[in-house]
Amino acid sequence: MRYSEGFRNSVLRKVLPPESRSVYVVAKEMGVSPMTIQNWLGRVKDGRMTLSSESAEPTPSGRGASEKLRLLLESRSLTEGQKGDWLRRHGMHTEHLTLWEQELEGIVTDKQQNLKQENSELKKENKDLKKELARNQAAMAEALALLTLKKKADRLLGSDEEV
Repeated sequence: MRYSEGFRNSVLRKVLPPESRSVYVVAKEMGVSPMTIQNWLGRVKDGRMTLSSESAEPTPSGRGASEKLRLLLESRSLTEGQKGDWLRRHGMHTEHLTLWEQELEGIVTDKQQNLKQENSELKKENKDLKKELARNQAAMAEALALLTLKKKADRLLGSDEEV
């Protein structure tokens, strides 16, 4: 079985100082064979493997929303037997999936509420603009009627204004 570098680093940090926890306790907690952890420790001591402080793979909390959604959908297609392997490869626990699902539901809900609010604001603005347009059209019609009446009156009365 192949584990991600991030997962290996997190396991090794638990058994190495400053935490210095028991290999067997960590193995049981993380679902890894104690022998595997012993092998990793041996490689670190021999210099064949380095314990990087910054893993190449992002931590579960450091992943973006699109990646979280992709991983959630990918996990849905796995059987329970395959899911443990898959989670270890990606350096995650089952509770990450639950938390991400809740987080993504919150994002969608917030987005829907924002869209509803924006929609109602746009409807109100549209209504106000229609009222203003109607007032402007009425004012222009009145001005046109007055101008037409003035021209007719000038023709009838024979206005002698020189400009």
